[in-house]
Amino acid sequence: MSSTLSNLSLTQHVAALDPGAHVIAAHFLKDVPALALSDGAVALARDGGLTRLVAHPEAGILVAAGNGARLLTGGDDGRIVEIRADGTLEQIGSAKGGAWIDALAVHPDGAAAWSAGRHVVARDAKGRERTFQAPSTARGLVFAPKGYRLGISHYNGVSLWFPNLETPAEVIEWKGSHIDVTWSPDGRFVVTTMQENALHGWRLQPDRGHMRMSGYPGKVRSVAWSSDGHWLATGGAEAAIVWPFDSKEGPTGKPPRECGVRPARVSRVAFHPKAPVLAIGYEDGCILLVRFTDAAELLVRPAVPGSAITALAWDGRGGRLLFGCGDGQAGLLTLPA
Repeated sequence: MSSTLSNLSLTQHVAALDPGAHVIAAHFLKDVPALALSDGAVALARDGGLTRLVAHPEAGILVAAGNGARLLTGGDDGRIVEIRADGTLEQIGSAKGGAWIDALAVHPDGAAAWSAGRHVVARDAKGRERTFQAPSTARGLVFAPKGYRLGISHYNGVSLWFPNLETPAEVIEWKGSHIDVTWSPDGRFVVTTMQENALHGWRLQPDRGHMRMSGYPGKVRSVAWSSDGHWLATGGAEAAIVWPFDSKEGPTGKPPRECGVRPARVSRVAFHPKAPVLAIGYEDGCILLVRFTDAAELLVRPAVPGSAITALAWDGRGGRLLFGCGDGQAGLLTLPA
């Protein structure tokens, strides 16, 4: 991002989109912006308009996950559907009895995982499936940054499972209800959001030590790692709370940074894929970019009452930011050269 942007609003560089339904997730399929919608459709932004693909004809999308080449959606019809940039749709799995899909994860090599209740399925890049029964409902899934290993969050901790090995999953424990789970880019830390207003983390190396990150006024529903893995940004407060992970102890004993302080709660965060820049979406519809080098704040979208930000995603080059809202509005920011 150019240093000349520090005093500019970026609102004039945003193209409005109108998918017409609550946006569950935003992703890029190669260069094609994609919005997963609560009404069961996926909207692709191309050729100057939106193309709607009906992924779940008689159901709504509950969760979505992508890796740049494909988008997976899970619905309340128990189906997992793969969408690609050319508009092709393919069902790649389903839950027994049509149970709702609770969580999805996508591996960079093409593997995928999904959960319904306690039942977890891991499907490798060749289509071979392995199953796992979590101790309780599997609320979150994440693949390790290296290797074929899956983190599964549930009540009282996280199970770390190698689908291709016969060995039991390792359970890292902490009392309470763990919701979403994320793995640091260097593989050293696993962090969960809690049902209470807090995060919990584990140092996988060298000591399985615990990290407690609390003090939020609300539940944390969005987290994002910086490209170098040194920072973990989180929502749940009237600023993005950004924890330092640039040492072997992680954030233990260190205060977080607060970015984009405003009189509205942060609902979504997304780090730029290359630069030290954080996109912050708020419950009042506002979006800011915050640059870490000088704390400059750039307005992407002013507050729009009733239009909470529900999805944020950068493209792979970091030139465009896609966002979606709870009222069916959306937009695409293209950064000026």
